[in-house]
Amino acid sequence: MLRRRELGLAAGAFLFGAYAPAAAATPPLAATPIARLDLAWWRKRHAAKLTELRRGHVELLFLGDSITQNWESAGPPAWRAFCPAWKQFYGDRHAVNLGFTGDTTAHLLWRLRNGELDDIAPKAAVILIGANNLGRVHWPAADTVLGVVAVVAEVSRRLPPTRILLLGILPSDRGEWVTRTTGEVNRALAARYAGGAEAGVRFLDVGAVFMRDGRLDRSLFYDPLSAPPGPALHPTPDGQRLLSAAIEPTLARLLGDRRHPF
Repeated sequence: MLRRRELGLAAGAFLFGAYAPAAAATPPLAATPIARLDLAWWRKRHAAKLTELRRGHVELLFLGDSITQNWESAGPPAWRAFCPAWKQFYGDRHAVNLGFTGDTTAHLLWRLRNGELDDIAPKAAVILIGANNLGRVHWPAADTVLGVVAVVAEVSRRLPPTRILLLGILPSDRGEWVTRTTGEVNRALAARYAGGAEAGVRFLDVGAVFMRDGRLDRSLFYDPLSAPPGPALHPTPDGQRLLSAAIEPTLARLLGDRRHPF
């Protein structure tokens, strides 16, 4: 959950996106590093992840928000048990989970500039970020695209040999504006990174795995099972396993290893 101070900044970001001239030099908040050090759990997780990164050989990074952090959840209940799927696909790949619940592109950008890319040389990084840009802060599509591009550029700059697999924002059930903006962001990212336009970066929109007959398959999201129930946003372990299966052929090529079976 974002703090009141961040919500105030977000309102400014909305005005900036709506009224500032296209040539303005100041980046939107979505592409500006913002820390969440006022949150004790966030501060402790950041410190713990820095320790984990220094502890051993890192070949694969996952960068993102709660959808990525969920890989660490073992349940109960069963619909919160993500660890088996993580072990199935990534347990032998020296992977590190750098997902932080509630993070926007701005918060991930801050983490990348404050230690999470230092002194490592992974073969590949999977980036899934932007869902929270469309939540409480309500940043427009153009700003969110700039935020995602800034994240990709930061990883590319700091880890030149690392191959990047950028995923589109996953579909959700958070209203018409979010659905429309998700599509706008993903189309813009697909156009920017299509056909290897930027060396070392691949873009995949895997949203189709969460759809059935043209509609969002809510059975693949656990939010409706929560108390109180919420709109579909976070995949269940089965949904996350489908996501992993969808990216596996590309990821195996980027890592140069064998394809892990579904």
